[in-house]
Amino acid sequence: MQFIQLEEVRRPAVPPGSWALWALGFRPFYLVASAFAALSVALWALQFAGGPPLLALPGLLWHAHEMVFGYTLAVVVGFLFTAGRNWSGQPTPTGRHLQALVALWLAGRLAVFALGAWPGAALGWLVLAINVAFPLAAGWALWRSLRAGDNRRNDFFPLVLGGIALAQLAFHLSELGVLPGLGRGGLQLALDAVLFVMAVMGGRVIPMFTNNGVRGAGAERLPGVERLALGSVLALWAVDALTGVLLPILWPALPGDSPLAAAAGAWLVAAIALLAAGAHVRRWWLWQPRATTGVPLVWVLHLAYAWIPLHLLLRAAAQAGWITPSLATHALTVGAIGGLTIGMMTRTARGHTGRALEADRWEVAAYGLIALAALARVALPLVLPATTLVAILASALLWATGMGVYAWRYWPILTRARLDGRPG
Repeated sequence: MQFIQLEEVRRPAVPPGSWALWALGFRPFYLVASAFAALSVALWALQFAGGPPLLALPGLLWHAHEMVFGYTLAVVVGFLFTAGRNWSGQPTPTGRHLQALVALWLAGRLAVFALGAWPGAALGWLVLAINVAFPLAAGWALWRSLRAGDNRRNDFFPLVLGGIALAQLAFHLSELGVLPGLGRGGLQLALDAVLFVMAVMGGRVIPMFTNNGVRGAGAERLPGVERLALGSVLALWAVDALTGVLLPILWPALPGDSPLAAAAGAWLVAAIALLAAGAHVRRWWLWQPRATTGVPLVWVLHLAYAWIPLHLLLRAAAQAGWITPSLATHALTVGAIGGLTIGMMTRTARGHTGRALEADRWEVAAYGLIALAALARVALPLVLPATTLVAILASALLWATGMGVYAWRYWPILTRARLDGRPG
């Protein structure tokens, strides 16, 4: 008797096309972050140009607050939740836990807008509580996942989120008048934290993606350069914490009574920034950026990372009083953060939804729009200061369009299950 062997038909764990927005951290956070970045910057630009106060945000500091603690922090948390699962082999927030965290982030955005419309101390304290709670809650969730695994290499990331929470606390206490004058210091500390995250993750993934995506590229990392690049960023973070937050709290009369001490602090920041710029230029060049021009998923990361040493050079120039500090800040925020986030949001979303690691015309368009936004915001005012207002508005339009393209293009990708049926 002949037996006929029937092969078992295996069905995918998650049917392709099913709803999967809450399956992994990158999905909702990338979506809400990109949509928020497009809408809020567009409305802010209208307000900045003299139009109606559609956002009712009280001042430029709040625009900066929302881009750092709103957009950027959402992308960082979404990335860390996704990478953290791979690092630890343990689950990170999904389902209702993830929904609660996204709701907390959204509550922070709504609270900020409400504060602009109905300013008051009581509402100000509520805004503080909500916005500080988000990075603390996200850091705690990431900490639990990492501690449950065996790899201790990434345990510092929850501490970075805790540092961002402290920076946000300083900002809000300044706005409430409890510790006046700390707003800019708090924002700078948060930017330093994000810079450190980008420096760490850039060093890990950009040379790897370069060698994987470009045959014979030969990207390399040198231990001495790596230590200097990361160590100088940490040193800059420490000096900013001392001069921008700790000294104003412990010795509030120092900046006004001792201009010599203030000047010494500025030159110390300038010296560290110059050292860091040199280390990051050397680091970036070792990754062979010239070999990546034909691979958009790779060159977008190289182009964005090049803004980090440029930011550091501009920051040194600003400390010397040669340029306005906003140029250095926007080299970091629009150039480096904008470019690296749009690049990583496309690559990780494609990789974690079972799609080919190839950028289509929409993604390349988004890359180009964000790159042009950075050039408009930094290069134009630097070369032609009289064009600053036009440059700001042009940059805002390019940024909003680029982020809008991502949100529109990736809505079906981020909300639907993986093509291969795997969970996540």
